[in-house]
Amino acid sequence: MIAACRAGKKAVLCEKPFAMSGEEAARISAVSAETGVPIIVGAMHTFDPGWLAAEANWGDLPENVHTIRSSIVLPPNARFEDFATEIITRPASGNPDYSDIEVIKNFLRGGIMGLAIHDLPLVRRFTPDFEDLEVLQARHVRPFGYVISLRSGKPGAGDRIIELRAAMNKTWKPEWVFEAISDDAALRVDFTPSYVQAGSAAAIITRGTTRTTYGPFEHNGYEGEWRELAQLALGTKQPPSAESLINDLTFAIAIADATVDLAAAEHANSHAGARS
Repeated sequence: MIAACRAGKKAVLCEKPFAMSGEEAARISAVSAETGVPIIVGAMHTFDPGWLAAEANWGDLPENVHTIRSSIVLPPNARFEDFATEIITRPASGNPDYSDIEVIKNFLRGGIMGLAIHDLPLVRRFTPDFEDLEVLQARHVRPFGYVISLRSGKPGAGDRIIELRAAMNKTWKPEWVFEAISDDAALRVDFTPSYVQAGSAAAIITRGTTRTTYGPFEHNGYEGEWRELAQLALGTKQPPSAESLINDLTFAIAIADATVDLAAAEHANSHAGARS
């Protein structure tokens, strides 16, 4: 990204995650500001017109939400990658040692920074202050997935529960759902699976007995991020702030670090109990 900025590109689309550390993100943002080359991060759900319609109509839901949930059920990426790229062969997969905590830690961190990262900017829209973040549960789901529960905020002081769930297995059909729930309103967004370009998400906002549906629209977040990039290159739209991009990344890294730490501590405690 830094090389692209220094090469004088008109705009840069960076795949998620933006970086793998706050220091990397700060260096990239500084060069973007220095060269005047705007950068957007390809978290495609943030550009999906179904999500954007929900954002424009959810009113005070972010202030009153108590539960935020991202639920993902997908077949392994290989299924879609083969359709999309006509791959003929791929390396044989190994047999992970699930008793090795380093294997579990890598799976959990990879799940957050490679899969949950799609929805974490959406989660952060409802948890702008993530200073007090506590992981309540962290579990690896075989062969690739996770169940993670977190609390954002101080207990008893308007804290919010975040639930991140994912499973990539041979189950069909795929489902990708984002929810935000308060005492008197709820948002549900059904996104199309990764690699699929068949219209946008459909968002449903419920207040009491009233349900309003937005979408699906003609294009989804994949096309949406390229439309955004075109507008940035043409200078017809302001880029997202560096602070926002860095905060999204910091949020994701904080969740990944806390999740891995909890998994390691629980593994150590279970082995200590077995030895005693």
